Amino acid sequence: MSERQRWKVGELAARTALTVRTLHHYDAIGLLVPSDRSGSAHGSGHRLYTAADVTRLHQILCLKQLGFSLEQVREYMTGDAYDPREVVRLHLANVRRRAAELDRLGDRLQSLSEMLDAADAPSADTFLETIEVMSMIEKYYTPEQLKQIEDRRNSAGPELQAAIATGPQMWADLFADVRAAMEAGVGPGDEKARPLGERWLALVTGFTGGDPGLFASLRAMYQNEDNVRGMDVKAMRPLNEYLEKVRAAHGVRHPGEL
Repeated sequence: MSERQRWKVGELAARTALTVRTLHHYDAIGLLVPSDRSGSAHGSGHRLYTAADVTRLHQILCLKQLGFSLEQVREYMTGDAYDPREVVRLHLANVRRRAAELDRLGDRLQSLSEMLDAADAPSADTFLETIEVMSMIEKYYTPEQLKQIEDRRNSAGPELQAAIATGPQMWADLFADVRAAMEAGVGPGDEKARPLGERWLALVTGFTGGDPGLFASLRAMYQNEDNVRGMDVKAMRPLNEYLEKVRAAHGVRHPGEL
């Protein structure tokens, strides 16, 4: 950028995709005042923005994207702690964070696209259920955990793929057997109940890979939500409580438990 370059307000607005009104407002509040003026014998020439003004404008916009109000921007830029290099570093970190968020959004949209491709006629209910599931998952799992789950799914061999496909039915079968044991009066400490705890552990380990953090997130979701992916979790709580007693009675430890 040449140090001798000068821009009228309309020219700078066009180059920066800002409005003339915005630049006039920055000028009026003393945030960005044009530093030069075109030549005139009567001192009535056009006010012009310089290269230094453009640098200052960039700093203002960076700080705005970081969430600063215009008043906060002005206070910061006139304070002793103001450092243009730090503003650029902060902006870079913010851009990288947003890029990572967009990557995660892309992954979710890809999953949604695949689900919709498999549906004959996606309905509003399909979108609502998908939004609900996406929101619930993001509530309990960190971005790192979601990536870990996705990586395991993508690198899964035939055996794990088969386990993923049959997992829902295996859970349904387990809870049916738990209900039957409870109705038959089988106590949690009974040896007949031990296989139920072992099956529970096998299914949990299959999903989490034995990772304590994933298990903690999974457990929190099922403890706090009444419905997960159409499953009436609230109605299943007595079954889970029974399984907890079975696990404790027979030393079936969950991932991360000593």
